[in-house]
Amino acid sequence: MYKAFLSIFLFVISFNLVYGQAFNDEKKYARNRGTEDFLKDYLSIKYPSRDFQDFIYVGVKRQELYLFRKGKLIKIYSVSTSKNGAGSVANSEMTPVGLHKVNGKYGSGVPENGILRHKKFSGELAKIEYEAKPINKDIITTRIITIEGLERGVNKGGKLDSYDRRIYIHGTAEEGLIGKPASHGCIRLKNKDVMELFDLLTKGMFVVILNN
Repeated sequence: MYKAFLSIFLFVISFNLVYGQAFNDEKKYARNRGTEDFLKDYLSIKYPSRDFQDFIYVGVKRQELYLFRKGKLIKIYSVSTSKNGAGSVANSEMTPVGLHKVNGKYGSGVPENGILRHKKFSGELAKIEYEAKPINKDIITTRIITIEGLERGVNKGGKLDSYDRRIYIHGTAEEGLIGKPASHGCIRLKNKDVMELFDLLTKGMFVVILNN
């Protein structure tokens, strides 16, 4: 009797974990259908010569990253952008806006939470802070995705150049702050999320960052 009850209990828990998460994900995607349509319209007007089939959209005020493949929204990740808001000037520690592309991918094979220095694995693992408090160290972990600005005078050239400013998409030791502005300009993800995103995107893919 006890074993039968335990089996039923474990089945219910497993069902809720799997299908409950799927239901929550579907609600989140449904909530963003309007955003998806608006974004496609905006991009077709703003950049009429560009083909936006596979691309990333980062909403600074939303603190979310959307991944599109073949024109369809397939993933939504919570992120952490700059604690100073959106901006493109060097040394502002702000997150740049406008059209970018994926310039490079670094950290393939690095273990989860591995610390990256100069885009290479240091051999150390970061202690992850899961509470919503800063550790006062900008530790880059697990994967680095470099981006390059494509709009001269906005995010390309001179003091506005996103690549020269070393604006990355990367993992962080401050996972508890994901969903809140907390970075020094980069776009931070949870370590498991950045590993997944790293494998899903390709070099040259467009990255659209908007202050919305």
